[in-house]
Amino acid sequence: MVQKRNNNLPLVYVPVKALDDYIPIVGEEKIQQLRQLAAPLKGKKLLHLNATAYGGGVAELLKTQVPLLRDLGLDVEWGVLEATQEFYEVTKIFHNALQGKKQEISDEQIQTYLDVVKNNAQKLEEEYDIILVHDPQPLSIIDFAVQSKAKWIWRCHIDTSEPNLGVWNFLYPYMTNYDAVIFTMDEFVKEDAQFSNLNFIPPSIDPLSPKNTPIHQEVVNKYMYNYDIDITRPLMAQISRFDPWKDPLGVIDVYRNIKKDQVQKGIKGLQLAMLASMANDDPEGWSVYDRVLRKAGEDYDINVLTNFHNIGDIEVKCFQSAADVVLQKSLKEGFGLTVSEALWKGKPVIGGNVGGIKLQIEDGENGFLVSNIQEATEKSLYLLENPDNAKRMGDVGKETVRENFLSIREIKDHLKLFNKLI
Repeated sequence: MVQKRNNNLPLVYVPVKALDDYIPIVGEEKIQQLRQLAAPLKGKKLLHLNATAYGGGVAELLKTQVPLLRDLGLDVEWGVLEATQEFYEVTKIFHNALQGKKQEISDEQIQTYLDVVKNNAQKLEEEYDIILVHDPQPLSIIDFAVQSKAKWIWRCHIDTSEPNLGVWNFLYPYMTNYDAVIFTMDEFVKEDAQFSNLNFIPPSIDPLSPKNTPIHQEVVNKYMYNYDIDITRPLMAQISRFDPWKDPLGVIDVYRNIKKDQVQKGIKGLQLAMLASMANDDPEGWSVYDRVLRKAGEDYDINVLTNFHNIGDIEVKCFQSAADVVLQKSLKEGFGLTVSEALWKGKPVIGGNVGGIKLQIEDGENGFLVSNIQEATEKSLYLLENPDNAKRMGDVGKETVRENFLSIREIKDHLKLFNKLI
């Protein structure tokens, strides 16, 4: 829920969370490490700033990080931009261009972007000790805001290793004004980019969020029935935004490759579920959604579902738990939280051999890395035909996430940076 505050920046309400609840999952030692790191920061005022309160990976992260940082004694707020549809159309161009798409941007579009950010900067009246800005949408706010004592951090969640130079040259000077920048991995940093305080922090999932807590098989079966999924037949799933970089059309190709040969392979009645949350800062999502529906056609074994079909955290958990094969066949990927989500549920994942997916999937151990539709088809078939091996790989995947990609680890990395800056 977003709270409007007269002429101030809108804030997002998040429920209370307690770090002690995570002890059974990660152990008491790791929680104690967080408390020690947070001790010098108690009372410090921190603002997380991003584009939207729901529908994207950043919002997913902040729903957990904000309340847990509060539990550690920091005074944390989560602010979101007030913006127009035209603004989000421009920032979607930024997003695609930073990931390498050939895009043209006009002076008028740049002015639209700057006007909205400047207007939001004027609403940033409170004094903060740290302001952590996420992704390109609010990037330039550092040049318009008056914050005398704040340390500014820019957190880039996307792959900017080979950006479109026109857009990069416009945005890069804003990046260099920050006291610190965070990327998911070193290969995302453009080769000639120079930052004074460069950090690498992979994202994470919350094991206690409604999406990731354990669920009984009977409940999963009930939800599958409600969405016309036959639990006696094999199921493939991709849970991700409808975005060209996620290659949803390629996922349908993989499904159809297998279904065409399923009688010969002994795999009968294959089903495909494609789930997405439509974010208000991603106007391109609806056009991709339309393309997915057209490609699916009248194949009633393809289920295309969004938050407008009442798909929420529990439904995502049920589909990930029910799937025999989980795909994240991205062409570019900043991280892909849905990979860790599925691994945490003991499911091996077939992911594109790109970006942050490579951090999560150990090829042949907890899933497979693929570079094209044919490889994705072959690996999907392997998992469908070898359920015992799939179960073993899924068990490995859960421990991979426990060790490397839970919220406690990411918060620890952030606290180290906050201490270094302050």
